Amino acid sequence: MRCPNCSFIEDKVVDSRPSQDGTKIKRRRECLQCGRRFTTYETIETTPLLVIKKDNAREPYDREKVLKSIIHACDKRTVSMTEMENIVSEIEASLQNSLRNEVKTSDIGELVMQHLKKIDKVAYVRFASVYWQFNNIDELMDELKNLQNE
Repeated sequence: MRCPNCSFIEDKVVDSRPSQDGTKIKRRRECLQCGRRFTTYETIETTPLLVIKKDNAREPYDREKVLKSIIHACDKRTVSMTEMENIVSEIEASLQNSLRNEVKTSDIGELVMQHLKKIDKVAYVRFASVYWQFNNIDELMDELKNLQNE
């Protein structure tokens, strides 16, 4: 790691600790030439994930899009921001663990619905109504009846 002060290439690690969420390691380093200390963060390198849209276009996975759709579905509900972020983290973990480089938007939508169904039925119905694009009230009522029977 190059020192930000003198650009010397050698340093020593003074302190190392994991971040709060456990996804990064924070390292305090000291330059062996000028003695200045600086902080670096180490993360796991993941393979890029592409999302296949309905029209077969491909775009990079965007955590913020998934989180925004969950926030929208949970608007004025008792679901905390931490719970919503945990849902996104669990979805990302399952996508990374699937070892696929490409995933369909429908697969992501199904995962979101599975999680929302467990924590808030109203948020689940809100998300499902947009996801499934119900054409009339009867289709929505059928889904509500299925949900009620579970």
